[in-house]
Amino acid sequence: MDIVPYVIIGFVIGGVLAYLVANILSAKTSKGKIKLANDEADRIIENAKKEADSEKKEILLTAKDDAMRIVREQKAEFNQQRKELTAIENRLSVREEKLDRRSENLNARENGITRREKELDVKNEKVDQLVLKEQKELERVTGLSRDEAKQVILRETENKMELELAAKIKSMEEEAKDKAYITSRNIIANSIQRIASDYTAEVTVSAVPLPNEEIKGKIIGREGRNIRAFETETGVDLLVDDTPEVVTISSFDPMKREIGKMALEKLINDGRIHPGRIEEVVTKATKELDDKLKIEGEQALLEVGVHSVKPELVKLLGRLKFRTSYGQNVLKHSIEVALLASHMASELNLNTRIARRAGLFHDIGKAVDREKEGTHDELGAEILKRFGERTEIIESAQLHHTDIAPTNVYPVLVQAADAISASRPGARRESFEAYIQRLESLEGIAKSFDGVDKTFAIQAGRELRVIVKPKMIDDVLAHKMAREIAQRVENELTYPGNIKVTVIRESRYSENAK
Repeated sequence: MDIVPYVIIGFVIGGVLAYLVANILSAKTSKGKIKLANDEADRIIENAKKEADSEKKEILLTAKDDAMRIVREQKAEFNQQRKELTAIENRLSVREEKLDRRSENLNARENGITRREKELDVKNEKVDQLVLKEQKELERVTGLSRDEAKQVILRETENKMELELAAKIKSMEEEAKDKAYITSRNIIANSIQRIASDYTAEVTVSAVPLPNEEIKGKIIGREGRNIRAFETETGVDLLVDDTPEVVTISSFDPMKREIGKMALEKLINDGRIHPGRIEEVVTKATKELDDKLKIEGEQALLEVGVHSVKPELVKLLGRLKFRTSYGQNVLKHSIEVALLASHMASELNLNTRIARRAGLFHDIGKAVDREKEGTHDELGAEILKRFGERTEIIESAQLHHTDIAPTNVYPVLVQAADAISASRPGARRESFEAYIQRLESLEGIAKSFDGVDKTFAIQAGRELRVIVKPKMIDDVLAHKMAREIAQRVENELTYPGNIKVTVIRESRYSENAK
């Protein structure tokens, strides 16, 4: 602040000097003018000094005022903080007084409790003395010690309670049985009513329509070679009779019958029918059937409402479409069991999703039981374990035909649903299943011989055709094998009429013309 006046004075002096220099230069020849200029310069300098002193005083006064204002503000803020600290100290003092009073009250209560405990100890001691005195008096009157009297009372109480409990338990058991019987009967009746469906017994023949009668000659071929080639490749029995514009495919195996039907339809549409073409079309139909199995499995899952199933398991489920049990289609049976189990689970407030899944996969072992050793229960449990299914699903497949106690309720539901589905009128035919088992046993005997490539039971089980590997079996061994197979069939199976055993040994040689 002290520099400002001097700066102003400097500017003033500089201006005066510039003015004087200008006047001196313009009045070199006039000394009078110089004197006047000097006087004027002195006067200007004097005025400038006075103005600088005046401004200096004003600046100093302003600075002092600002300093005094800041001091007043700081002092007011300090006083405010001091008041706040004083208020806090007062509140802390009040709180401290309250805590002191509370502590005094607690000490008084503790002293009172201690006094009461001492009084109670004295009273308890007096009561114990009175009780002991009464016990001694009772022992003297009854002639029994305390332990003996206690045992007598306990025995009488136990006998009385045992009779009452037995009567109560019996009453509750009877009531529970009555309620359970009524409830279960209603649940099963409602389930049967809601899931009612018609049954169509599975047959062993499929009819293939023909565009005209002339195609029958192509199907039969020269001296019947086409029909023989078709039966050899498919393992079915092809019947071409007088029925107009239709041929019949007969086989106990639904998958072989389906392959034969698909292949024959392709051959008829194509028009080229000869042994080489037959073999090619049968191979193609076999591959197409694999895709069809997946579609059938997906449709079953969609119908039941089951999700997140591995593709391999879906394909196995589709194979049940071509599997029968006592004349009943296994896939339709599995769908019905799933719906029945789901409805019963809903009535019992159980998880319907698990019940549907357990019912749908309970017979999955039947998809492979013709190819592997073991019962379909064991095979089904093994398959479901391999695909990471839940314990409830695995046990439902493993225990639905046994009396072994499961670890959860879902196998019980599946067992009941399976029995309902199988016991409906017309659902199953015992003789049909026995017929299938006999044909399977017939093919199994032939497959047990070394060198056998394929086996087909045809003509409703009246003929067994065995195709051998030509490199392993020569003509002499083929004749011997036919005789040995016939002997084993006679010894191991019971069947009506005669069974013809035909062993086929065929060698093929081919070259490409370039």
